[in-house]
Amino acid sequence: MPRAVREQQMLDAAVRTFARCGYRSASMDEIAELAGVSKPLVYLYLNSKEELFTACIRREAAALVAAVRAAVEPDAAADRQLWSGLHGFFAHTAAHPDGWALLHVQARTQGEPFAREVAAMRAEMVELVTRQIAAAAQEAGCALGMAGQEVPGLAQALVGAAESLAEWAGAEGGPSAKETAATLMNFAWAGLGNLTQGQAWSP
Repeated sequence: MPRAVREQQMLDAAVRTFARCGYRSASMDEIAELAGVSKPLVYLYLNSKEELFTACIRREAAALVAAVRAAVEPDAAADRQLWSGLHGFFAHTAAHPDGWALLHVQARTQGEPFAREVAAMRAEMVELVTRQIAAAAQEAGCALGMAGQEVPGLAQALVGAAESLAEWAGAEGGPSAKETAATLMNFAWAGLGNLTQGQAWSP
């Protein structure tokens, strides 16, 4: 079997094991057994448990970002772009629950350097959403201009809400990706729509 294929098998087994057992409790013996290889071969390919965990984080993060980017309809209206990106996000996390658990739960709770890897992925997501919100404001000729930190702040809030909803939707019997995306759009777009029309809330 080609090395690249064998390595992906090992990463598949590692993602499943880390997601379900946690980084500390997961054993290289268990990962090797699940991958159908010897433990020395896992070490030969991926050097150490820490490097294996990092490789899993990077692979799952890259796959999630790629799925969201591929889902966005670039020539559509701003709200449709945001909707399609959210749908892509929820569809991917639903289809890869172990990968999402690895990113959202396990990697974040193990400190550095793992948390930094997830933070880089999240920053990429926030940048994408920031551009979409800014495009929505420009498309509507936003009277407020949404200057300063307002647009990045809204993007942070939307990404955080999406992360929480993905965990909620992943429960047994949870809503579909389409329903979850619609829930977040109903929550967020009414407010964003008002902002782009220059109607800001004030205390």
